Amino acid sequence: MPKTTAASVTPPPAAVARDPHWTAKMERLRARKRPTAKLEICDDDTIRQALVRARAEHDMAVAVGDEDSQKATAQALEAAQAAFDEAGITLTFQALPSAEFEALKKAHPPTEEQAEDRQDFNPDTLGPELVSRSCLDELTVEDAADFLENWGVGEATQLFFAAWNIQSHVRSDLGKG
Repeated sequence: MPKTTAASVTPPPAAVARDPHWTAKMERLRARKRPTAKLEICDDDTIRQALVRARAEHDMAVAVGDEDSQKATAQALEAAQAAFDEAGITLTFQALPSAEFEALKKAHPPTEEQAEDRQDFNPDTLGPELVSRSCLDELTVEDAADFLENWGVGEATQLFFAAWNIQSHVRSDLGKG
């Protein structure tokens, strides 16, 4: 299907009659970027736990409504976040175009055993390629495979699911009919 631009489309009169901002709406829809998500990794458990505590304390201050505590905990949270950002590593993932994601799944058919378990693809072979393709930080397939194989199970699972979950991320609401 050829790509069109907002300028090349003649607005349907009925659509414009219902919504005088149809052209602007269509431009915004065409300009949307695919969703992204971040996986934040911090090997320093002390720094990571300090950030968790600072968030919890700030959330509690907000819930209680104590303005003095909110200011103090906001400053502590900012400092903890800065320390985490300095020590941590962030990987950013972006959803693939839907046709590319579907083709990628088809390129990794399930083993006989996986098919018997009703799996549609082989996560073992799909994982490294999905992580590599959806990571905006330009991880190679080889790097992704190495991380998925050699990191601890929990972190490898988080890496895979950061790439997997962004594929079905929803930023819309059906609203009330």
